[in-house]
Amino acid sequence: DGRRGGAPEQQEKKKGELKTLWGSSEPRQPPAGAGQAPPQQRTETLGFYESDRGRKKKRSLSDLSLLRFKKKKLTRGYFLEHNEAKYTERRERVYTCMRIPKELEKLMFFGIFLCLDAFLYVFTLLPLRVFLAMFRFITLPCYGLRDRRLLQPAQVCDILKGVILVICYFMMHYVDYSMMYHLIRGQSVIKLYIIYNMLEVADRLFSSFGQDILDALYWTATEPKERKRAHIGVIPHFFMAVLYVFLHAILIMVQATTLNVAFNSHNKSLLTIMMSNNFVEIKGSVFKKFEKNNLFQMSNSDIKERFTNYVLLLIVCLRNMEQFSWNPDHLWVLFPDVCMVVASEIAVDIVKHAFITKFNDITADVYSEYRASLAFDLVSSRQKNAYTDYSDSVSRRMGFIPLPLAVLLIRVVTSSIKVQGVLAYVCVVLFYCGLISLKVLNSIVLLGKSCQYVKEAKMEEKLFNPVLTATPGKPTGKQQSMFKSTQGISTDENGSTSVTNQPVHQKENTPSLLVTSNSDQFLTTPDGEEKDISQDSSELKHRSSKKDLLEIDRFTICGNRID
Repeated sequence: DGRRGGAPEQQEKKKGELKTLWGSSEPRQPPAGAGQAPPQQRTETLGFYESDRGRKKKRSLSDLSLLRFKKKKLTRGYFLEHNEAKYTERRERVYTCMRIPKELEKLMFFGIFLCLDAFLYVFTLLPLRVFLAMFRFITLPCYGLRDRRLLQPAQVCDILKGVILVICYFMMHYVDYSMMYHLIRGQSVIKLYIIYNMLEVADRLFSSFGQDILDALYWTATEPKERKRAHIGVIPHFFMAVLYVFLHAILIMVQATTLNVAFNSHNKSLLTIMMSNNFVEIKGSVFKKFEKNNLFQMSNSDIKERFTNYVLLLIVCLRNMEQFSWNPDHLWVLFPDVCMVVASEIAVDIVKHAFITKFNDITADVYSEYRASLAFDLVSSRQKNAYTDYSDSVSRRMGFIPLPLAVLLIRVVTSSIKVQGVLAYVCVVLFYCGLISLKVLNSIVLLGKSCQYVKEAKMEEKLFNPVLTATPGKPTGKQQSMFKSTQGISTDENGSTSVTNQPVHQKENTPSLLVTSNSDQFLTTPDGEEKDISQDSSELKHRSSKKDLLEIDRFTICGNRID
């Protein structure tokens, strides 16, 4: 068989190749039918194979040596510039985290002084404004009625604030602070911890709904009414506002009492637990998606919370100093605990904002924009065509309502400090004059810094947007003295506008003039201006509907009004 005869030759060929590969000293047999090489050439070929095989063995052994492995590990190099963009981004994140404390504290410092200005307004300028409004109300009939309104809308709002403040102050006298203190002190530590957390949540809910109650009262009291019977609707709104301020003041009193119990506990365990609660806030905020608008809301909330904590610490110190007969040595006993509370607040805010900006790729320059937005509110509230009081603007933006906190502070101060004798009353008058001086100085400095921030942010043009008012040359009458109920503006005899701060539902036949969708900003047009509306409507259509920071207040729902 020819195929079987060829099998031994093929086997010999394979054996020869295997011997050559495994170092056999026998020369490889050429395949059948091939010409035989000369003996000298075969010897040279065999020597070349053996030398090449030896070099490979030595190289493989040297590559597998431990010293060479260590040498490679010690001398191995790489080039970071091959991924320059990645490392540049990481470096910028580190720089951003390092800039966050400085930029955040600038915003906090400015915001706290804004809250202080609105808070001092209740104690200093509001009583004077109420006195002037009451004087006008009493003396106006003597000079005759030259206007349909006895009082301007701003004066009506001031009187309502003053009356609410006085009524709630007398109602707070029926709340026994000492009984509340001992009742809270008798509870267990874990129960007090739960109560304190519930009080924080309730305070945010009260602030959110309370400003709407006050705005509804102001607008109901100042909106133009065709019938005198319509004024009766102010009464239920007034009682609702009084009830809100009273309940919110009691809520803040319970917070202050719980904090006072924590300060006076022997082992300070309750105070430590309450401070650790701030770090739980980091867990609930850091690992969530935040946009610039959401971070602005959180920043405003942190400003309000920090200022409220400062007032609560002041109340705690006043109560403790009263119990120790105003011994200054006891103040140094409270000082370490006060510093611990303040330091924990600052540390939590810095860590929270640093990681939020890191995870959401937000630069530290965004806090300058937030500060410019707050400054814009302050500057715009000082204009002639301002539509709201400055304290109400701060309340909407930050959720800080000064009335309940002022009621509680007045209640604590009057119960802790006894005024007896002429010299004591002189000191009270001097202290009141000092508060007025502090308020005026603070307002001047804040207004100057706000103008600077607005110019740096190039927001001047937003301050001078034309407001749609009555065109000159038109006859003045009922149509010019009464505005549409959807606008919230009335005019006085000089033609200047005085604006209230709560819009109502828009009628179907009234053309929409709202450039922005927030409750704070709206354009106004008197009756009989349909032609001007049609001319300006084409200019308003091209404006972008995208929300900016000026349209975000503390109570905006993220999924509703924020893009």
